[in-house]
Amino acid sequence: MIDLNKNYKKQIFTVMAAIFAVAFVLSTGSKVLAQTVVEVEAETPISVGDVMAAAEEPAVESGHGLDRVIKGTENWGPEHHIDPLQFVKNIGKSTGIYQMMNQKKVEPQAEFKPPVEEAPEKDWGKAPGWQSLIMIAVGFLIVYLAVGKGFEPLLLIPIGFGTILVNIVGAGMGDLPDGMLAIIYHAGVGNEFFPMLIFMGIGAMTDFGPLIANPKTAILGGAAQFGVFFTLFGVAVMNLFGLNYNIMQACAIGIIGGADGPTSIYVSGKLAPELMGVIAVAAYSYMALVPMIQPPIMKALTTKKERLIKMPAPRAVPKMEKVLFPLMLLILTILLLPPAAPLIGMLAFGNFVKESGAAQRLSKTMENELMNIVSIVLSLGVGSQMTPEKIIRGESLGIIVLGLVAFAVATAGGLLMAKLMNVFLPKGKKINPLIGSAGVSAVPMAARVANKVGQEEDPSNFLLMNAMGPNVAGVIGTAMAAGVFIATYGGLR
Repeated sequence: MIDLNKNYKKQIFTVMAAIFAVAFVLSTGSKVLAQTVVEVEAETPISVGDVMAAAEEPAVESGHGLDRVIKGTENWGPEHHIDPLQFVKNIGKSTGIYQMMNQKKVEPQAEFKPPVEEAPEKDWGKAPGWQSLIMIAVGFLIVYLAVGKGFEPLLLIPIGFGTILVNIVGAGMGDLPDGMLAIIYHAGVGNEFFPMLIFMGIGAMTDFGPLIANPKTAILGGAAQFGVFFTLFGVAVMNLFGLNYNIMQACAIGIIGGADGPTSIYVSGKLAPELMGVIAVAAYSYMALVPMIQPPIMKALTTKKERLIKMPAPRAVPKMEKVLFPLMLLILTILLLPPAAPLIGMLAFGNFVKESGAAQRLSKTMENELMNIVSIVLSLGVGSQMTPEKIIRGESLGIIVLGLVAFAVATAGGLLMAKLMNVFLPKGKKINPLIGSAGVSAVPMAARVANKVGQEEDPSNFLLMNAMGPNVAGVIGTAMAAGVFIATYGGLR
């Protein structure tokens, strides 16, 4: 927040730096994240034979800095560029309203065409055996953090054991067709099946009452999504230093900033299936490490006086409002952003079953037995991707670093938005900025962390229910960001 009574040059400098960063992404993003055939032709003409050969042989990067062609993008066209105007047009054309009004008649196919085959997995090669020992040690470390430090044991224990088991040389648990962990991964982690079930369970477990009672907290959930889009800048910077991420991979990596494992898996499956394993591991790891990552950022960006702000408990929301909310959310998604409908739809389905009270057996199954079973197999499947071939390499380590940056920026975005809102809110209705950190999608972990940090300053200050508003808004916001990316680039694979 800019205080006019003090020296605010530092704040202005920060804002200007952010503006220049955005300008840098827009001006160089197309060069760094997606090259066109025209740019390649400027140096070396490409014939039809060359294009066919490039499809069969691994791509070889050429050039340096902004002129370097990223592997796999040699034949991309202008549709892959970062063009703000075209970006907005694509979003408009992806709305349900536009598609309903401009639906084109599909002519019957003259001949049968087989269904699209599953995208082949990237060949990561084979790492030496000593690296498997390193990953086994990492697996034991993850288990220790879960049991010894209490960092989300429901997620980290199966992820840790999955890491240990898949790296046992000679066991073959991660090898197709018979390896148990490989079967789990390909059955539901490597596609949208398990993420959809998780979102259904989240819907059945979530109370949207705090968000309905205080709708302005949705702004905090939206502000936290800045970390998702900021990651595009980070990816561009890493490409300048020699890594190879294209625009669709950048979008999939960015979703890690929402601290939402199921959404990260869903988006990477649509845009960058070759990186799904590493992205899933990073997303779930940061979800589990919320209690470690967020508090230092929260304390650095807030003052003691701000952390002591008390907020009244949200009003009691009538049942009718809770029942109508998931239906209205689903209708708006259908009309405005259909690519997000799978995630939002399953979230709304689970929440409606819970709030309606007409099928309590289904609701209890979703939030208990089904959620527990899917969490176990999903986490084991994520752990099965923690192999040295995928983790101990530049691009994979870059994803882990970028995910942490995205998550930190998302946390800071929610905090700073709360501080900005307090400038305009009257005295007595100020928002405790700590709840802005809960704008990420880690439900209810982020809300509990905000409450805990607040109680460290004042044990009588209960922020949990207020923090749940931006927390559940973050779930919706991350799903919407995923829909935006899929709407823009999903049809270009």
